[in-house]
Amino acid sequence: MAQPLMPHATASWLVDNTALGFDQIAEFCGLHILEVQAIADDTAATKYTGRDPVRAHELTQEEIQRGEKNSDYRLKILAGPEPVRRTKGPRYTPVSKRQDKPDGIAWILRNHPEISDGAIGKLIGTTRTTIAALRERTHWNIANIVPKDPVTLGLCSQRELDGLVAKAAKKAGIEAPTDNRLAGDREALITELRRERDDAQRRADEAHLAEAQAINQVATLIDPFSNNKGHVGN
Repeated sequence: MAQPLMPHATASWLVDNTALGFDQIAEFCGLHILEVQAIADDTAATKYTGRDPVRAHELTQEEIQRGEKNSDYRLKILAGPEPVRRTKGPRYTPVSKRQDKPDGIAWILRNHPEISDGAIGKLIGTTRTTIAALRERTHWNIANIVPKDPVTLGLCSQRELDGLVAKAAKKAGIEAPTDNRLAGDREALITELRRERDDAQRRADEAHLAEAQAINQVATLIDPFSNNKGHVGN
């Protein structure tokens, strides 16, 4: 199924401007439902500027309204020219994220050893030489590499990773791990995501307060006889 040119930005716009369900948005944009949930709760690692799929001629307003009226309806993208797809060469990764590749590769090697080097290379966009160096711990920066989920790092989508894990497990004759994060109470999942966002905001507020207090202490040391009681101001 064809997908929007900018899936995450399109998902952000649909979350903010429509009453579509997260599952509808996830399927239309080719994302994991948890990625859409994170965008909605503002807990995604990257902040996305919404992209209007109607103005981009990828959806019609009538199609959106059909989806809003029926939660089981699956949005259909407007037909357009077939995009040119790369068939060879490593996956492109933005310059700002390339330094995170070793951490993502190390996470896959540790948690999913059944995935082949070739598959990891295509998913992350790296070489077999780099993967081998990380596996054998001969990488030049091995002391500073910390295994981190490549989805969290923005190196791939959750759907891509899940598909690769399932394919590798089937080929190896082992049972693929089941994603149970959506099982149980949906409200509990939403509450957990919001709690994480609130904790991040609280830590930021505490850091700002500590910085302000440090500035006030410096001001007092510079002018101990001032009547400002240690507060910076005119």
